[in-house]
Amino acid sequence: MEYALQFQKLCQVETRRLLFVMGIVAIIVLVSQSLTLQLANVHLSLFLDHDVPILGRNNFLTGYSSPKSPMVGNFPLFNASDMTDTSVFLGVVKNTDPFNMGEIIEHDIETKGNDRDPENGFALNKDRGPGNAFELDGNAFELGKDRNPDDESSSERVVDLDTNSKLENVKNTEHGSPLENTKPEDGSFEHINKPDNAFSTDTVREARTTMTLEKVGIAVGKQLTETLAKGENPGLLQSRHATSGNISAMNSNPTRKKMRSQMPPLSIMSISEMNLLLLRSRASSRSMRPRWSSVRDQEILSAKSRILNAPIVKNDQELYASLFRNVSMFKRSYELMERMLKVYVYKEGKRPIFHQPVLKGIYASEGWFMKLMEGNKRFVVKDPKKAHLFYMPFSSRMLEYTVYVPNSHNRTNLAKYLKNYADMIAAKYPFWNRTGGADHFLVACHDWAPYETRHHMERCIKALCNADVTMGYKIGRDVSLPETYVRSAKNPLRDVGGKPPSERPILAFFAGSMHGYLRPILLQYWENKDPDMKIFGPMPRGVASKMNYIQHMKTSKYCICAKGYEVNSPRVVEAIFYECVPVIISDNFVPPFFDVLDWYSFSVFVPEKDISNLKNILLSIPEEKYLAMQLRVKKVQRHFLWHSKPMKYDMFHMILHAIWYNRVLQIKPR
Repeated sequence: MEYALQFQKLCQVETRRLLFVMGIVAIIVLVSQSLTLQLANVHLSLFLDHDVPILGRNNFLTGYSSPKSPMVGNFPLFNASDMTDTSVFLGVVKNTDPFNMGEIIEHDIETKGNDRDPENGFALNKDRGPGNAFELDGNAFELGKDRNPDDESSSERVVDLDTNSKLENVKNTEHGSPLENTKPEDGSFEHINKPDNAFSTDTVREARTTMTLEKVGIAVGKQLTETLAKGENPGLLQSRHATSGNISAMNSNPTRKKMRSQMPPLSIMSISEMNLLLLRSRASSRSMRPRWSSVRDQEILSAKSRILNAPIVKNDQELYASLFRNVSMFKRSYELMERMLKVYVYKEGKRPIFHQPVLKGIYASEGWFMKLMEGNKRFVVKDPKKAHLFYMPFSSRMLEYTVYVPNSHNRTNLAKYLKNYADMIAAKYPFWNRTGGADHFLVACHDWAPYETRHHMERCIKALCNADVTMGYKIGRDVSLPETYVRSAKNPLRDVGGKPPSERPILAFFAGSMHGYLRPILLQYWENKDPDMKIFGPMPRGVASKMNYIQHMKTSKYCICAKGYEVNSPRVVEAIFYECVPVIISDNFVPPFFDVLDWYSFSVFVPEKDISNLKNILLSIPEEKYLAMQLRVKKVQRHFLWHSKPMKYDMFHMILHAIWYNRVLQIKPR
């Protein structure tokens, strides 16, 4: 009996020891996991500077999680049918302030005035005169000093800034592109077949989310291991990136940290997925119901019914049917726009940010639209009560030029400027508050526009050149604004046209500065590698070089539109301008007028990961198909041209129609 009691006590002691050890082990594991997650979060936010899931968090700065959304750990996986905000999709989360220092621009600032020719990449303003000059609607705009108007003979300077000016060259993108007029070199190509009937968005969403989380975990673990092994401070490391082919394309200057702009996107939405998302957004519009009814709403609802039930168009004499998703709906919508649409243009706002369009350079789209809209007598009304839509006529380019504080690395003052404007409009007029801004629109081409207009203008229809689905662009509501490089404000159609297919001996052409991570990869594979592939870096400066660039586009079958710091590029419209089939290489880019045009019919999309196979992709396109695409490029060209006096179906009308069309299809009865 005594031995039994001793044995029982011994067992109790050992049990306590075992539980104590297990408890210690559990605590160690929990602490280790916590530290690992913290290190991973720090590493992700510091280095990737991307829209990535933040490990161990369940808070989202944009979008929302539907109760139907499944969970993976702490990450809600979004169903495309649960949202219209494409800034949150495939499990990707916005991490907008990694350094907790306000909204910081994570890139180096280059000297303003060293603007570059968008097509060739050569510097434009080496021989500037005194002062900081812009040509605005034919006049020289001055800021602080005397200015000289642009000198077209000197490489057609778009911005003429004095080297001694306090304004310095800011980056031309939300996360780090120098504000160089080389933006035209951004573009994108993907050779993708049309979506299969069996295509499942849910399957892709889940698969891509899993892949994204796996890639993030692997990348973070590997980089943390390397960092700690070298004894480096993670906070001092530069961003590292690789493509699917394990190719690293860092900027030639190792001191630069162009975080996002030097990183491939962690999440990719193909054109096929965008098509499906567009269909879903049309089927389940989430436009805010107005607080009180309006006669104009009833008119738009009537137009919506007539568009959805448009009669079938056959052999239209004006429109080339194969260019459109649904030529019947487009034609009926356009006719109703011409007959019904009335726009009120707010008079508030001071120059140069408001009411003073810039008509040259790579941001000219917003300027030309502003000029033609404000001067239009057909659509514009003086009485806001008669308006279906309300236009806020500001220039995102002039906002950056005027308000941004050089070397501040902070754009919060730009966003605040527009917020104050929106608040003033809401306080002075009842129209904004009735719809929450859903019947208001803006047209902005600068790459910072998505940041400058978010939150306080979130319900507005935004016509944006930076149409990136990972940067808040909402398919089905927003409009992809064509980025057009206008060389002459007096003659925007100069040099339009190109050679016939039989006189295009070059298979593919590209020339431009090495902006972003993608172009160095393009050159690594194709520069001086193949006589059929004319792939170059920056061309020398000079008028002859410019003409050489234009002649290359006019005599090439395919024009490569490779993205730069951001997804958008004037090269897309430039290719159409010179009747060259655009080859778009830019993941997550929503092409212009995506809602109505069938881009498969006249362009090629090549995923970034397939650059190494670019020539084979192009050669695999049968000659008959190429000829059909090139013909459609010539047909679609009319929709991408600016005219001093707007013409039917031209760029001005296409932009206005896209805004009208999205509003009509979004509106809900009260």
